[in-house]
Amino acid sequence: MKQATIVGQVILGVGIIVLWELLTRFGILDTYYWSSPIIIVQTTWIALTEGTLLFDIVYTSGSTIIGFILGTIIGACIGLSFWWSPLYSRISEPYLVAFNSIPKLALAPVLVILLGIGFGSKVMLAFLMVVIVTALAAFSGVKAIDYDLENLLFSLGAKKHQVFTKVVIPSSMPWIISSLKINIALALAGAIVGEFIASRHGVGRMILYAGQIMDTNLVWVGVVALSILSTLMYVATVYLEKLLTRGN
Repeated sequence: MKQATIVGQVILGVGIIVLWELLTRFGILDTYYWSSPIIIVQTTWIALTEGTLLFDIVYTSGSTIIGFILGTIIGACIGLSFWWSPLYSRISEPYLVAFNSIPKLALAPVLVILLGIGFGSKVMLAFLMVVIVTALAAFSGVKAIDYDLENLLFSLGAKKHQVFTKVVIPSSMPWIISSLKINIALALAGAIVGEFIASRHGVGRMILYAGQIMDTNLVWVGVVALSILSTLMYVATVYLEKLLTRGN
């Protein structure tokens, strides 16, 4: 069944590419706006050999991955910390929800002004897109803990830090892990928007530049590169999720 699914996905993908090429060959789609798979491949080769496409991909990947990792770790710590004090939890939760409702991408211009147009502002945007989502996921895990089990452990003489490490963290891990696939997409979106605002490097900067000079072929190269990059990151996240849930 798994092999049949993979074969079907490959056939569908190849079919879309072939149909796209045929539609442009017969003039149904205007290549000025839609380019074509062959032209995109040719433009990609030029961008790789004569341009900075490879460095741009690495730049965007780096800011996305760093922001994703930092946001996930710090967000998980924030969410798990609510278990230690119900009062602290009740005071902080409304602010956490309020900050989550703020469109973080709207802060991009401020962050670029504050941190500059370099790598740091892209990492920070990716981080902000991830940290609150993870904190809320971890907090949901904390609220779903079996309190009868906690009380039993306390009655048996367990210390609070022992309950935290043996019950709270393991019980909250599925909630945190479930947010990973969403987080990687959010981190990539944050990094790209940061590059759109102001950047010297990155796939987002390349797409913006290509649009300014009306080079639609290069725009499509950037779009395809981001599609492949996001797919690879998603697959890696799914694999990480399986590793973390193995044995549970």
